[in-house]
Amino acid sequence: MSWSITKAAALAAVCSASLAAVAISSAGAQEGTKASSSSTQPPPLSAQASDPRVMGWMQGFPPPPDKIIRQPQSDYFSFPKLRWSVCHLRQFLPTVRISRGIGDPVPLAYAEAPMVRRRTSEINALTFTPLNSNTPMTWEQSLGANYTDGMLIMHRGQVIYEQYNGCLTADGVHAAMSMTKSLTGLLAEILVAEGKIDPNAPVTKYVPEVKNSAFGTATVRDVMNMTTGLDYSEDYTDPNAGVWKYAEAASPLPKPADYKGPNGYWEYLAQIKPEGRNGEAFHYKTPNADMVGWIVTRASNRSVADLASERLWRPMGAEQSAYMTVDGNGVPFAGGGLSAGLRDIARLGLLVMNEGVINGNRLFPAAAVQALRRGGDPRKFGDAYPALKGGSYTGLWWIYPWDGKVVAARGVHGQAIYVDFEAQMVIARFASMPWASNAYNDPVSMPAFRAVANYLKTK
Repeated sequence: MSWSITKAAALAAVCSASLAAVAISSAGAQEGTKASSSSTQPPPLSAQASDPRVMGWMQGFPPPPDKIIRQPQSDYFSFPKLRWSVCHLRQFLPTVRISRGIGDPVPLAYAEAPMVRRRTSEINALTFTPLNSNTPMTWEQSLGANYTDGMLIMHRGQVIYEQYNGCLTADGVHAAMSMTKSLTGLLAEILVAEGKIDPNAPVTKYVPEVKNSAFGTATVRDVMNMTTGLDYSEDYTDPNAGVWKYAEAASPLPKPADYKGPNGYWEYLAQIKPEGRNGEAFHYKTPNADMVGWIVTRASNRSVADLASERLWRPMGAEQSAYMTVDGNGVPFAGGGLSAGLRDIARLGLLVMNEGVINGNRLFPAAAVQALRRGGDPRKFGDAYPALKGGSYTGLWWIYPWDGKVVAARGVHGQAIYVDFEAQMVIARFASMPWASNAYNDPVSMPAFRAVANYLKTK
C-alpha cells in the first residue's frame, strides 16, 4: 500500500467527517473562521446543477466509470462529489452504530396538514437581507444558496416545515460533521449535571495517560470550552500541520511499515504539546472534542456511540440508528464522525429546547442545558468569528450573542441545529456547500433563521 493512498484515506478519516474537503483552503477549514475574499466568487456549479441526481453520481448497475465515487481516492469529498458522499460515508469509512434499539420509534409531532402547507408557503416567501448585502432574498432562495440537503423546522414542539433535496431523503442519513462535537458535549454536560464528571477537575483525573501532553495541566471545563493551549493547526495548506499527523494517526487503514507516529485518536492526544496557556482563550481545535469523548468514555464506562444510544437515541424514540466513523482501534470520532437522519437531529434540538424532556419523559437533568445557556466567557471567545462576536462557546456548543436565547451546533459545509428559546423554534439543517467554513453560509443563514424566528413569534 502506497503512502500517498494511506495519507489520502487518513485525511478522509478526519476531514470528510468533520473538518473540510481536499482542496479546501485553510480559510474554509473551520466552523466559523472569517472567509477569504474568494467567498464572494460564484461556485463552479449551482445547487441545482450540482445535485447528485443531475450529476448522475453512482447511478446504474454498474454506474459509468466516470460517475463512480469510491475510496481510497481522496477526492470523494471534493465538490461536487461531496454532495453525494455526505449521505454515503459508510461506503468509504468503517463505522460503529448508535443503535435506536428494536422498539417502535416515537413519531415527531406534526402540525395538521393544512397548517404545515400554510406555514411552508409563508416561510418560503419570507424575505431578509443577507449580511454585507443590499439585495433581499427569500427563504426559499436561501435553501439553494446554502446547498441545503434537508431542512426541518419545529415550532412549539410541532414540525411545521420539512424538505429534502440532493442526496437526502426522509429515510436517509447525512454527515453531521462537527455537530458531532455538540453531541459529545451534550453527553458530557449530562454527566456533569449527574455528578459523574467534575468540570473543575484536572483532565488527568479521568485520563492520566495525557499527563505529559498539553492536556496535562488543563481542567475538564477548559477542554469542554476549547480554551486549551494546543500546538495544533488545521491549516490544510501546510504539509506539516497537526491536522495531517492527526489524520494519519486516525486512519482506519493499516499503517505503512515505516510509520512511527501515534496509532489512533487517543495516542495522538497523549502527545500534543502545549502552545500558550490553558484557560486563557478560545481556540477552535478538534482534538478537544476527542479529549472530551475520552473523558466521557472513562466516566461512563461506555463508548461515545454506546452512551449516545443508551441516553439519547433509544429513549428519545429515534427513527433511525445513527453511525460514527472510527479509527483503526475502533474508537468513535467524537469530533466529527456522526451520520444521522434529519428528524433525529431535530429530536436532539428538541431535547435542548425542552431542557432534557421529550415525549413527556425526562432523559437528563435540566441543568445540562442550563449550563449551555449560561454560556462561556465572551472575553475568551474574542472576535475571531465576526458573525458571532459577543457570543461564546461552552460544552462544545456555540452560544449566539443574544443573551442565551440561541444555542447552536454547527458543522462544516452548512450543518446546523439552531435552538431559539424565545421563539420556541428548532431548526435542523443538513447541507453540502462547496466550501467548508460556516463563514460562507452565515451571511445568509443567520438573518434567514432570525427572519423565521421573528415570523413564528407572531404565531
